[in-house]
Order: sequence, then structure tokens, then C-alpha cells
Amino acid sequence: MTLEHRIGRADEIPVGEGRAFAVDGDMVAVFRLRDGTLRAVSAVCPHAGGPLADGLIDMKVVVCPLHQHVFDLATGCSTTGQPPLAVYTVTTDPDGTVVLRR
Repeated sequence: MTLEHRIGRADEIPVGEGRAFAVDGDMVAVFRLRDGTLRAVSAVCPHAGGPLADGLIDMKVVVCPLHQHVFDLATGCSTTGQPPLAVYTVTTDPDGTVVLRR
């Protein structure tokens, strides 16, 4: 069963940054990449609970700000040996509202 959550507007997330949102008791990090596309993964690093929404991103990965563990934004897989993150499908409605699906 697919659940949809409308969490805010895409223009509230600056390009090149992430924001954390509470969704059904979980924290989700939504990133707005430099090309304007959105990616969403678990907001908590499995290593030590680091705030991934505050991490550095490029077009493919997020780097945890605490211990520099790296996670692929498309798959959630770690390139540094950590457990994978949950990945969410993220789109925008015509009015710019961000919609998460899992």
C-alpha cells in the first residue's frame, strides 16, 4: 500500500540544501538538488544519528555532517559501509507542493 504525504512547498527548500520533515513518526530529509530535482531519504544517519538534512549534497550523494558517511540519494545505499537509508519517491504537485510516497 502506497501512502502519500504532502509536506510543504518545494520553494521552501533552497537549491543545494535539505530540510527535515516529520512523516508518520519518522524523520525524512528532502533535498533540492542544483538542477531543481528533489530527493528524499531517512533524515537520521544509522551510524550515530547524525542529521542528514544538514549534510553536504551533490547530484548523487549526501554526506553526514557528523562522521562523513556517504549515502546514495537514489538508492539509500552507503558507500562507507553503513546500513542503507529508506528512500522515498518525491514529486511536486502543479502548485509546487512536495509529495512523498513510500
